[in-house]
Amino acid sequence: MSESQLPTKESNLLGGHEGAVLATRFNGDGNYCLSCGKDRTLRLWNPHRGIHIKTYKGHGREVRDVHVTQDNAKLSSCGGDRQVFYWDVSTGRVIRKFRGHDSEVNSVKFNEYGSVVVSAGYDRSVRAWDCRSHSTEPIQIINTFTDSVMSVCLTKTEIIAGGVDGSVRTFDIRIGRETVDDLGQAVNCISISNDGNCVLASCLDSSIRLIDRSTGELLQEYKGHTCKSFKMDCCLTNSDAHVTSGSEDGYIFFWDLVDASVVSRFQAHASVVTSPASLPR
Repeated sequence: MSESQLPTKESNLLGGHEGAVLATRFNGDGNYCLSCGKDRTLRLWNPHRGIHIKTYKGHGREVRDVHVTQDNAKLSSCGGDRQVFYWDVSTGRVIRKFRGHDSEVNSVKFNEYGSVVVSAGYDRSVRAWDCRSHSTEPIQIINTFTDSVMSVCLTKTEIIAGGVDGSVRTFDIRIGRETVDDLGQAVNCISISNDGNCVLASCLDSSIRLIDRSTGELLQEYKGHTCKSFKMDCCLTNSDAHVTSGSEDGYIFFWDLVDASVVSRFQAHASVVTSPASLPR
């Protein structure tokens, strides 16, 4: 995606949630998206046509994150009720509820096969769950964080998580090794570059840091937006040429990957108001 192709305005408005929307996620091919929020529901949309397709209900409190398998057949969600839900997309049926977190769950991700879902929560832990078995117990627990874990990403062999203790931790599940990058600021979102070489970390000092995964070197910092109190997603565009993030003033920002200059910004929402569910502890 070139700079001229970056979006400059909203293309559709998807309305229907009763209360704050806490996360939105596209499926693998970008044809559909899922949203979740304070009204305890998940909603499936065709965002290109602005059509609401299905609502998923079952959570007892707000839903904070959602992820769908690559074949679009199953989805996972988590939230304030301390549970991880495993759903059948077409029927809307809850296949299994994974229980074990001691506090609210902030993030969920499937592995590439859709056989394992990994969750991260306020209880300072990352937990892995086997979707193929009938067990509701975690198959792995990682509890080396010293504060809330806000975001988790997966590669074929690693679990990568970011937390309020200022660390991005990489767990190599093949050899049981943990690598820690201390960023010195609370981390509320992480994402992996498309080439797999870098981690992008959104921090609560209104900066986004680009980290080399092999060396832990800080490659670049991106500033100009506001991120001081709320969980704010960040990611790289599909060509890894630009970094994008939201901002607490309602703007969407795009930065050049290399020189960190702001190449585009536009207002997409009203300024953020108090939403305790988004605050780290």
